Amino acid sequence: DYELCEEWGHLYPVPREDLINLHREHLLHLLDIGHMEKALQLLQRIEDPGVCLAITEQSLDQHPNLAASHFLADYLTAHFYASLTTARRNEIQALYIGSKVLLTLPELSRVNYFHLSSRPLLMLEQLLMNMKVDWVAVAVQTLHQLLAGREIGFTVEDIDNLLSKYAEKALNFPFTLKEKRS
Repeated sequence: DYELCEEWGHLYPVPREDLINLHREHLLHLLDIGHMEKALQLLQRIEDPGVCLAITEQSLDQHPNLAASHFLADYLTAHFYASLTTARRNEIQALYIGSKVLLTLPELSRVNYFHLSSRPLLMLEQLLMNMKVDWVAVAVQTLHQLLAGREIGFTVEDIDNLLSKYAEKALNFPFTLKEKRS
Protein backbone atom coordinates (compact mmCIF):
# COMPACT_ATOMS: atom_id res chain seq x y z
CA ASP A 1 0.00 0.00 0.00
CA TYR A 2 2.85 2.37 0.81
CA GLU A 3 4.41 1.82 -2.60
CA LEU A 4 1.09 2.41 -4.34
CA CYS A 5 0.68 5.68 -2.43
CA GLU A 6 4.23 6.64 -3.39
CA GLU A 7 3.40 6.05 -7.08
CA TRP A 8 0.28 8.23 -6.76
CA GLY A 9 2.48 10.91 -5.24
CA HIS A 10 4.54 10.93 -8.43
CA LEU A 11 1.46 11.22 -10.65
CA TYR A 12 -0.63 13.73 -8.71
CA PRO A 13 0.29 16.70 -6.54
CA VAL A 14 0.34 15.72 -2.87
CA PRO A 15 0.75 18.29 -0.09
CA ARG A 16 4.27 18.28 1.40
CA GLU A 17 3.07 17.34 4.91
CA ASP A 18 1.06 14.39 3.59
CA LEU A 19 4.07 13.20 1.60
CA ILE A 20 6.27 13.45 4.71
CA ASN A 21 3.70 11.54 6.78
CA LEU A 22 3.41 8.81 4.14
CA HIS A 23 7.16 8.31 3.85
CA ARG A 24 7.63 8.49 7.64
CA GLU A 25 5.05 5.75 8.22
CA HIS A 26 6.52 3.65 5.43
CA LEU A 27 10.04 4.10 6.82
CA LEU A 28 8.96 3.20 10.36
CA HIS A 29 7.12 0.13 9.02
CA LEU A 30 10.22 -1.07 7.15
CA LEU A 31 12.45 -0.48 10.17
CA ASP A 32 9.98 -2.18 12.49
CA ILE A 33 10.05 -5.39 10.44
CA GLY A 34 13.85 -5.19 10.09
CA HIS A 35 14.17 -4.32 6.39
CA MET A 36 17.08 -1.87 6.77
CA GLU A 37 18.13 -2.16 3.15
CA LYS A 38 14.64 -1.30 1.87
CA ALA A 39 14.50 1.60 4.35
CA LEU A 40 17.78 2.92 2.96
CA GLN A 41 16.45 2.57 -0.60
CA LEU A 42 13.31 4.49 0.38
CA LEU A 43 15.36 7.36 1.77
CA GLN A 44 17.54 7.39 -1.33
CA ARG A 45 14.45 7.63 -3.60
CA ILE A 46 13.35 10.87 -1.95
CA GLU A 47 14.65 13.64 -4.18
CA ASP A 48 14.04 16.65 -1.92
CA PRO A 49 16.71 16.75 0.85
CA GLY A 50 14.45 18.87 3.08
CA VAL A 51 11.68 16.28 2.90
CA CYS A 52 14.18 13.47 3.55
CA LEU A 53 15.58 15.31 6.59
CA ALA A 54 12.07 15.93 7.97
CA ILE A 55 11.09 12.27 7.48
CA THR A 56 14.21 10.95 9.16
CA GLU A 57 14.05 13.36 12.10
CA GLN A 58 10.34 12.77 12.68
CA SER A 59 10.90 9.02 12.52
CA LEU A 60 13.67 9.26 15.11
CA ASP A 61 11.46 11.38 17.35
CA GLN A 62 8.86 8.57 17.33
CA HIS A 63 11.33 6.56 19.49
CA PRO A 64 11.34 3.38 17.40
CA ASN A 65 13.05 0.16 18.49
CA LEU A 66 16.78 -0.04 19.19
CA ALA A 67 17.90 -1.11 15.71
CA ALA A 68 15.72 1.53 14.03
CA SER A 69 16.97 4.29 16.34
CA HIS A 70 20.55 3.28 15.61
CA PHE A 71 19.89 3.24 11.85
CA LEU A 72 18.16 6.64 11.86
CA ALA A 73 20.78 8.31 14.05
CA ASP A 74 23.53 6.97 11.81
CA TYR A 75 21.71 8.11 8.64
CA LEU A 76 21.09 11.61 10.00
CA THR A 77 24.71 11.99 11.08
CA ALA A 78 26.06 10.70 7.78
CA HIS A 79 23.79 12.68 5.44
CA PHE A 80 22.55 15.78 7.28
CA TYR A 81 25.28 16.63 9.79
CA ALA A 82 25.75 20.17 8.45
CA SER A 83 21.99 20.84 8.36
CA LEU A 84 21.49 20.11 12.06
CA THR A 85 21.91 22.53 14.94
CA THR A 86 24.74 21.82 17.37
CA ALA A 87 22.29 20.77 20.09
CA ARG A 88 20.43 18.43 17.73
CA ARG A 89 23.74 16.99 16.46
CA ASN A 90 24.83 16.25 20.02
CA GLU A 91 21.45 14.69 20.79
CA ILE A 92 21.54 12.45 17.71
CA GLN A 93 25.15 11.42 18.24
CA ALA A 94 24.44 10.64 21.89
CA LEU A 95 21.54 8.45 20.75
CA TYR A 96 23.79 6.73 18.20
CA ILE A 97 26.46 6.08 20.82
CA GLY A 98 23.91 5.03 23.43
CA SER A 99 22.30 2.58 21.04
CA LYS A 100 25.73 1.20 20.17
CA VAL A 101 26.45 0.67 23.88
CA LEU A 102 23.04 -0.99 24.33
CA LEU A 103 23.91 -3.41 21.55
CA THR A 104 26.92 -4.57 23.60
CA LEU A 105 24.66 -5.63 26.50
CA PRO A 106 23.06 -9.08 26.67
CA GLU A 107 19.92 -9.09 24.55
CA LEU A 108 17.48 -9.83 27.37
CA SER A 109 18.84 -6.93 29.46
CA ARG A 110 18.62 -4.25 26.77
CA VAL A 111 14.97 -3.51 27.51
CA ASN A 112 15.93 -2.42 31.05
CA TYR A 113 18.26 0.27 29.74
CA PHE A 114 16.55 1.28 26.46
CA HIS A 115 15.01 4.38 28.04
CA LEU A 116 18.58 5.63 28.63
CA SER A 117 19.74 5.14 25.03
CA SER A 118 19.97 8.89 24.40
CA ARG A 119 21.97 9.40 27.63
CA PRO A 120 25.02 7.11 27.50
CA LEU A 121 26.66 8.53 30.65
CA LEU A 122 23.53 7.96 32.67
CA MET A 123 23.31 4.44 31.25
CA LEU A 124 26.89 3.80 32.33
CA GLU A 125 26.11 5.12 35.81
CA GLN A 126 23.03 2.89 36.02
CA LEU A 127 25.13 -0.13 35.08
CA LEU A 128 27.64 0.81 37.79
CA MET A 129 24.88 1.19 40.39
CA ASN A 130 23.46 -2.21 39.38
CA MET A 131 26.92 -3.75 39.87
CA LYS A 132 27.17 -4.92 36.26
CA VAL A 133 30.95 -4.55 36.23
CA ASP A 134 31.56 -6.86 33.26
CA TRP A 135 29.00 -4.95 31.20
CA VAL A 136 30.55 -1.66 32.28
CA ALA A 137 33.96 -2.81 31.04
CA VAL A 138 32.58 -3.55 27.57
CA ALA A 139 30.52 -0.33 27.57
CA VAL A 140 33.54 1.80 28.52
CA GLN A 141 35.66 0.19 25.83
CA THR A 142 32.91 0.85 23.26
CA LEU A 143 32.51 4.46 24.45
CA HIS A 144 36.25 5.11 24.20
CA GLN A 145 36.25 3.84 20.61
CA LEU A 146 33.17 5.82 19.61
CA LEU A 147 34.19 9.10 21.27
CA ALA A 148 37.49 9.32 19.43
CA GLY A 149 37.30 12.63 17.57
CA ARG A 150 33.60 13.27 18.26
CA GLU A 151 31.97 16.15 20.06
CA ILE A 152 28.68 15.06 21.63
CA GLY A 153 28.40 16.94 24.89
CA PHE A 154 30.59 14.67 27.00
CA THR A 155 34.16 13.41 26.75
CA VAL A 156 36.34 10.48 27.73
CA GLU A 157 37.36 12.50 30.80
CA ASP A 158 33.72 12.61 31.90
CA ILE A 159 33.61 8.81 31.70
CA ASP A 160 36.85 8.53 33.66
CA ASN A 161 35.52 10.92 36.33
CA LEU A 162 32.34 8.85 36.66
CA LEU A 163 34.35 5.65 37.04
CA SER A 164 36.65 7.31 39.61
CA LYS A 165 33.65 8.55 41.60
CA TYR A 166 32.16 5.04 41.83
CA ALA A 167 35.55 3.42 42.52
CA GLU A 168 35.98 5.83 45.43
CA LYS A 169 32.49 4.99 46.72
CA ALA A 170 33.29 1.28 46.49
CA LEU A 171 36.28 1.79 48.80
CA ASN A 172 34.48 4.03 51.26
CA PHE A 173 33.65 2.18 54.49
CA PRO A 174 30.92 3.76 56.61
CA PHE A 175 32.37 2.36 59.86
CA THR A 176 35.81 2.01 61.40
CA LEU A 177 37.46 -1.29 62.04
CA LYS A 178 38.16 -1.95 65.71
CA GLU A 179 41.31 -3.62 66.87
CA LYS A 180 41.01 -6.68 69.01
CA ARG A 181 42.71 -6.12 72.31
CA SER A 182 44.12 -8.94 74.32
